[in-house]
Amino acid sequence: QAETLLERGIHPIRIAEGYEVASRIAVEELERIAHKFEFGEEPLIQTCMTTLSSKIVNRCKRSLAEIAVKAVLAVADLERKDVNLDLIKVEGKVGGKLEDTELIYGILVDKDMSHPQMPKHIEDAKIAILTCPFEPPKPKTKHKVEIDTVEKFETLRKQEQQYFDDMVQKCKDVGATLVICQWGFDDEANHLLMNRNLPAVRWVGGVELELIAIATGGRIVPRFQELTPEKLGPAGLVREKSFGTTKDRMLYIEHCANSRAVTIFIRGGNKMMVEETKRSIHDALCVARNLIRNNSIVYGGGSAEIACSLAVEAAADRYPGVEQYAIRAFADALDSVPMALAENSGLTPIETLSAVKSQQVKENNPCCGIDCNDVGTNDMREQNVFETLIGKKQQLLLATQVVKMILKIDDVISPSEY
Repeated sequence: QAETLLERGIHPIRIAEGYEVASRIAVEELERIAHKFEFGEEPLIQTCMTTLSSKIVNRCKRSLAEIAVKAVLAVADLERKDVNLDLIKVEGKVGGKLEDTELIYGILVDKDMSHPQMPKHIEDAKIAILTCPFEPPKPKTKHKVEIDTVEKFETLRKQEQQYFDDMVQKCKDVGATLVICQWGFDDEANHLLMNRNLPAVRWVGGVELELIAIATGGRIVPRFQELTPEKLGPAGLVREKSFGTTKDRMLYIEHCANSRAVTIFIRGGNKMMVEETKRSIHDALCVARNLIRNNSIVYGGGSAEIACSLAVEAAADRYPGVEQYAIRAFADALDSVPMALAENSGLTPIETLSAVKSQQVKENNPCCGIDCNDVGTNDMREQNVFETLIGKKQQLLLATQVVKMILKIDDVISPSEY
């Protein structure tokens, strides 16, 4: 729209100013037509289903929406009206069907016990979270240790074993029943751990360690000397689960003291499905989060854009000078959203749009939109199509900013001219 104005010889700065005015009017109109949203699990699920119905995963939209809403409500801070999405970890594994996607109140680690004979099921676990290597220290120098007799070798080995035994003992003494370590340990260490029945998990990444610490309320311990009983993280149940015939095993850490960290575990037939579901779930999470932050909604189906367009159009006459052209152009630009909706739904774009527009003016009802699913009613309130006010406002403001930025570019020099 701005391009046609430029061709008419209107100065870019004036267009930008007009757009700025128009976007202010549009946002005010959005706030005027926004409805407060009654809070509850069911309405939230309905909203998330709206988001998911346009994605590949729409055949499972109900169950995925429920999972997303439960996850957000589990980590939401309703007093501060905020949701920390970092506490929701989205993991995916290929194999299994989309319906197997589940929500775990706890952490899922893509690792298994370091020794196959360690217990796979630990109740009331006390977890020691270590970031120090769980093995005898290695000399960093280039010196050689020459061992010329068996006795010397024995002493050396005993020393190493003694050192390691002390480590294991220290963990046992503070009451740990599971050790999660950021580093690895060698087979000998593994064997000793097995003998002293102290289950352990090795090579757990830093982000996962942090999440485990948040969920269990444990502290990450960097040095053995600092291990104390208070630094252990309690978890109600740690279990290892293997999937079908594959060798994939994962560790579930559940029933934690601080259940404010949850994991959504996605299954799918192939990698693409899993990745796509991850993105869709992320969308649904963001929608639920926006509603918790600010429970105002506007109706979809192009109804909000039409309402804003009408408001901007009406306001244009109040501005003398060239800006009113820009403001009108902004109103026309808003119309292109419902127009595209009508076109994609196979309706006649211009007729449908003008009919809906006149209906909005006549009934003074900002909920009239394009009837894409051919339900027979234009009222988006009845069709239950809506989006968050935060999202809509951002869309308008960001789009306006981008256009203003482009308008301020005077000329583009392409490198081929030199």
